[in-house]
Amino acid sequence: MPIEANLDSINAALLILRVMLGVIMLAHGINHIIGGGKIEGTAGWFASLGMKPGILHAWLASVTEVAAGAMLVLGLLTPLAAAGVIGVMVVALITNHITNGFFIFRPGEGYEYVLSLIAFGFVAALLGPGEWSLDNAFDLMDLAGWSGGVIAAVAGVGGAVLLLVVFWRPEKPAD
Repeated sequence: MPIEANLDSINAALLILRVMLGVIMLAHGINHIIGGGKIEGTAGWFASLGMKPGILHAWLASVTEVAAGAMLVLGLLTPLAAAGVIGVMVVALITNHITNGFFIFRPGEGYEYVLSLIAFGFVAALLGPGEWSLDNAFDLMDLAGWSGGVIAAVAGVGGAVLLLVVFWRPEKPAD
């Protein structure tokens, strides 16, 4: 197989990964803002999980999801966009999903879905956006590879841990 055909299939795969992950994150963020209970409902839910003040964290998560989603769709600053996905999903994993078991269909929703999004975020950061991206158009492709993975890990996981240490105050279980 000619190398050009292989590069085109790699670029197509990276485009599919970025766009699908971006659309998922955009949908999450938009739904948190205007769906169901709107941002106020999201804030109440976040507060019930121990993320206080709930309104602050509802906006932080929602704006991060929208911005990271749009950046992934465009292939712009991909490691930072991936960090947004990773950070939001690590917080969701720890505050809501980890104690519910693996499967998403379990009561309270398990962690398989958020773990998958975290993994896809790391894959996008490590592999980069591909040639069909704004990162490529703006000559930002040196952010891919290990440097992209480090950016995503430090900003995503580090940001999530810092946020949880400072703001997460879950209710103590009743004896």
